Amino acid sequence: MSDYFNAFEMSPVPAPGPDAVPPEPFRGIYGMPAFATVPTDDLAASVDFWTRGLGFFELFSIPGTLVHLRRWAFQDVLLVKAESVPQQAPAMSFSFACVLSEVDSVVEACRAVRPDSVDGPRDTPWNTRDVEVITPENARIVLTAAKPFHPDSQEARNLEAIGITPPDTGHGDNGEHA
Repeated sequence: MSDYFNAFEMSPVPAPGPDAVPPEPFRGIYGMPAFATVPTDDLAASVDFWTRGLGFFELFSIPGTLVHLRRWAFQDVLLVKAESVPQQAPAMSFSFACVLSEVDSVVEACRAVRPDSVDGPRDTPWNTRDVEVITPENARIVLTAAKPFHPDSQEARNLEAIGITPPDTGHGDNGEHA
């Protein structure tokens, strides 16, 4: 019996490409496999930034205490009322997948709400385009979009150097990375 399966079958993240379309918002209730809890001293301002800037929607709230936000399925954030927030963003970040067509609009939307909140976008050596956003609560959020894979690119060589090859090259099985 194999412990490996095609996880893309259960992921809401579409295959990378110039025509990739983000999934529809998922409003169902499920057992959350992971989520971020972000303390805020101003729930209204936080909800405004996360919804207008980052593209989340309010799934439900407990007035004055908690707001449950979501983008796609399995992209959940709980904004929780706190007396104070950190004075600066931590080195640690929390990343959410997006598609390439969303990157520029997220940058524009975040800058419209908080002009100095965005760093990027920038392309990474592992074939993504990332935007780093510092939220009103000083959370460091990264929206990351997979770029189309080009076998002759530097990014492909970077991935191959660490043992990750596309399935049709015959150079490896990627089994340990499944």
